[in-house]
Amino acid sequence: MTVKPVVEGHGDVAAVPALLRRLGKTLMEGRSSTEWPVVSKPIRQPRNRLVRSDGLERAVELALRFKPDAVIVIIDSDDDCPAELGPELEQVARRAAGGVPCRVVLAHREYEAWLLGAAESLRGRAGIRADAPAHPEPDAPRDAKGEIEDRMPGGYSYHETLDQVRMTSLFDMGATHRRCRSFRHLVAAFGTLLVDCGLLSDVAVPRDWAL
Repeated sequence: MTVKPVVEGHGDVAAVPALLRRLGKTLMEGRSSTEWPVVSKPIRQPRNRLVRSDGLERAVELALRFKPDAVIVIIDSDDDCPAELGPELEQVARRAAGGVPCRVVLAHREYEAWLLGAAESLRGRAGIRADAPAHPEPDAPRDAKGEIEDRMPGGYSYHETLDQVRMTSLFDMGATHRRCRSFRHLVAAFGTLLVDCGLLSDVAVPRDWAL
């Protein structure tokens, strides 16, 4: 199974495949690595195009040129409500995808909210201070990137193209699953694609990910 992501940010180009590979391995625990989904290089388009019907249709059409088994669109919600905008965009994307399984996921505010949701798991790693505090409401901040940077040593800046993928490869997905509703939606959406493509019969997360 090959999955073609569609993303908005430069940092997402490396981070989203890393995240989906980790997630696929977790959801398919106990299965041979030869069965895990292959996540290819994303199609990147600016957010202002992806939130328009014509722009999203075009992005999905571009993804389909690579003949994937499934397409997943992952963008930031910014100030839009994920519960409202997400279903609207998914309807457009699924229509454009035709018979190819396709899902749309909006990270609440920013992708970095998912990293912030498990900030304590990054202490002393990936540029995060050893005394960095956890965040009680990772979905709440408008500037999750700034919150991440606040947890880096003084004088350091968060660089999306470098730090996003480093942190993605290390953060505790279970902690974020418990704290971030939009991440739970990602897990469910990606798991559904695995079911649609015949890799799973149902979506089951590890017990310690439960709320």
